[in-house]
Amino acid sequence: MNKPTIKILSVLLCAALLAGSVGAVSVINRPEEKKTQTSINTVAGTEEKDSLSKDETVYVLAGADGSVDKIIVSDWIKNALGSASISDKSQLTDIENVKGDESYTMNSDGMKVWDARGNDIYYQGNIEKELPVGLRVSYKLDGKAVSAEEIAGKSGKVTIRFEYDNRQFETVEIDGKKEKIYVPFVMLTGVLLDTDTFTNVEVSNGKLMNDGDRIAVMGLAFPGLQENLDIAQDQLEIPSYVEITADVKDFSMGTTITVASNDVFNQIDTEKLNSVDELKNSLGEMTDAMSQLMDGSSQLYDGLSTLLEKSDKLVSGIDQLAQGAKDLKDGASQLADGTITLKDGTAQLVDGLQALSDNNAQLNGGAKQVFETLLSTANSQLAASGLTVPKLTIGNYAEVLNQVITSLDKNAVYQQALQTVTQKVEASRPMIIEKVTAAVREQVLQQVTAAVKEQVTEKVTIAVQEQVAEKVIPIATGGKMTKKEYDAAVKAGLIDEKTQAAVEEAINTQMKEEQVQELIASQIQSQMESQEIQATISAKTEEQMDSKAIQSTISQNVESQVQKAISEAMASDEVQQKLQAASEGAKAVIALKSSLDSYNTFYLGLLQYTDGVSTAASGAKKVDQGADSLKDGAAQLKDGTSQLYDGILQLKDGAPALVDGVTQLKDGSMQLSDGLKQFNDEAVQKLADLVNGDLDSIVTRLKATVDVSKNYRNFSGISDEMDGKVTFIYRTEEIES
Repeated sequence: MNKPTIKILSVLLCAALLAGSVGAVSVINRPEEKKTQTSINTVAGTEEKDSLSKDETVYVLAGADGSVDKIIVSDWIKNALGSASISDKSQLTDIENVKGDESYTMNSDGMKVWDARGNDIYYQGNIEKELPVGLRVSYKLDGKAVSAEEIAGKSGKVTIRFEYDNRQFETVEIDGKKEKIYVPFVMLTGVLLDTDTFTNVEVSNGKLMNDGDRIAVMGLAFPGLQENLDIAQDQLEIPSYVEITADVKDFSMGTTITVASNDVFNQIDTEKLNSVDELKNSLGEMTDAMSQLMDGSSQLYDGLSTLLEKSDKLVSGIDQLAQGAKDLKDGASQLADGTITLKDGTAQLVDGLQALSDNNAQLNGGAKQVFETLLSTANSQLAASGLTVPKLTIGNYAEVLNQVITSLDKNAVYQQALQTVTQKVEASRPMIIEKVTAAVREQVLQQVTAAVKEQVTEKVTIAVQEQVAEKVIPIATGGKMTKKEYDAAVKAGLIDEKTQAAVEEAINTQMKEEQVQELIASQIQSQMESQEIQATISAKTEEQMDSKAIQSTISQNVESQVQKAISEAMASDEVQQKLQAASEGAKAVIALKSSLDSYNTFYLGLLQYTDGVSTAASGAKKVDQGADSLKDGAAQLKDGTSQLYDGILQLKDGAPALVDGVTQLKDGSMQLSDGLKQFNDEAVQKLADLVNGDLDSIVTRLKATVDVSKNYRNFSGISDEMDGKVTFIYRTEEIES
């Protein structure tokens, strides 16, 4: 696009944007930032749209030629008023909440009702739907169209063209006529180019930035805007594509990113587009350019004057041209003789290549038959080893055998066996828990019973000792005191230590009597068997079983038993034999695939060879035809150079007349200068007036474009109660050399 066109387009767009008080366009949604909602593109009196809006980013994963592989949509519902629930309309599948645990249900109207709980909703999903703008990337190498696969690793003059197909439009009425108005998407395409690979880079409608190692290329386009504004391209060309040219060595290119957004037009306030006086004033630049053209006509007159002064050198150059024409005539004669020899050689080449080409089918068929025999043998070997796999073919054998090798990986088999054993052991976990709990309960019961028995023994022994003392003390005191009286006397300090020791020894001696010990044992057993003591033992046992310490012990013992069972099963002969068999099987299949790969390399090389022979045979025929044409052309060239030589001699004889012609041309240039002045007065000024009159129509169509843009606010679906905007990001895959 030439500089005047760029300048006019800049004036037009800047005037429109300034009229709308546009801010910077954001092409990356930042969830942490809250966007201030302005009055632009709102519906008066609709409180819901002020409180709910959907920002949508559509990620288009594309091939190197722009063909769509997958579309991923990311939506952010802004819940400004903190509503408890949000009704959302969406065509997405496989929806995933990516920033929270909020879920949704479907209502009777087919709407997704999110349980927002006052939060914003962030989700993404997939969709199969035609994009509003199609992207096509094409490549040329030295002027010839090539595919992305063909250009990889090549060198030469490269042209990369990004074309955008705007498919989104509305039919509106303009000045009483139905018109198709496209949604005005701004397409921004960027790519980083390695300076070791790309040199002399140029871009249409864009900008280059070079840091020494890489060149950042940015291009801008407005598909459909030319048609919307109904401006002829010869008057103003609005870019609808981006084209990159460069010299390249071993072509490779990374991912390209294209951002499509109509938000820049959504920000325009159409009420302010009625004032276009400043835009009309820019047409004065055309008259300035006309003044420069008239100045140029004066420079032409001066140049012709200089040419006239140099006429002597011109005549000398014609003499040299005559000598060169003679040399050319002699060379053309030699060329004609050489083309006759070339024609004989190409005929022999055609015969030899055709003989090779005739045997291509038989050679390819034999190689294919050998390949299929090898695959049949491989199928038999796999079946004999107990492996069940799909039938191996030339097309699928590599994928099938890779899957078999993966399944026979020792680590994979170990993990599969571990999973199977673990599932079996886990199935018996309830039984393990039951056994461990019973064993622990038995231990707790024994400990509680021992503790209770110790307490009962102490109480019974004390009680029997009291009974023995009742009998021993009167005897030890000579019948003078009862036990009660003796205890009172001891307490009062009336009994000496010697007497106390004698009484205590008598009591201990009596306690050691077999009859007394049997009494104690009998009473202890009776107490232990009583319902009261048994209830106490049971209650304390349950209390201990419910304690955190005992429950922790049970849990640890259960896990220990589970892991022990898993370890024992994994160490079994059955599992170890499976692991060994898998390792040996994988080695055998790897060897089988390696041999098939070797033959496949030969087979593909043979196909390429025979294809090359066919191509060479076909090309040889064309070369033969070309040699024939070259022979005829050389003869014509020989005749033509003779005529050229004769003509140069005539030019040499006519040089004086040429000098006279330059003199006349000098006089004519003065007349041209006068004519340009008349053209400026009678044509250019009238053209400026005409364009000024057409600006009103352009503004009307620009208003319609803005209105259509504001109507397009979502791709995957949006409810009437929401405001919204959408950005498309296309990413093409890289091309490796």
